[in-house]
Amino acid sequence: MHPHHHTMRELFDQLGLSSSPQERQRFIEAHRPLPPGQRLAAAPFWSAAQAEFLQQSQAEDSDWTILIDTLSVQLRRSGRA
Repeated sequence: MHPHHHTMRELFDQLGLSSSPQERQRFIEAHRPLPPGQRLAAAPFWSAAQAEFLQQSQAEDSDWTILIDTLSVQLRRSGRA
């Protein structure tokens, strides 16, 4: 069985966030940069359900992990992603 390759749009949908390219960019710009050492799932802007999904997905090394890591990198950058 091959893992499903999700898109960033699907990740935002899964998190219950607006998923258009413009809305994803607005979200990233509104919440970055994350402080050094801040775990993505522990960031204060997530709901409990969102944080649990992020934490569990990474703990299980699910097929969402690459996208979650990509989002984490984007939220740690300053300036445009």
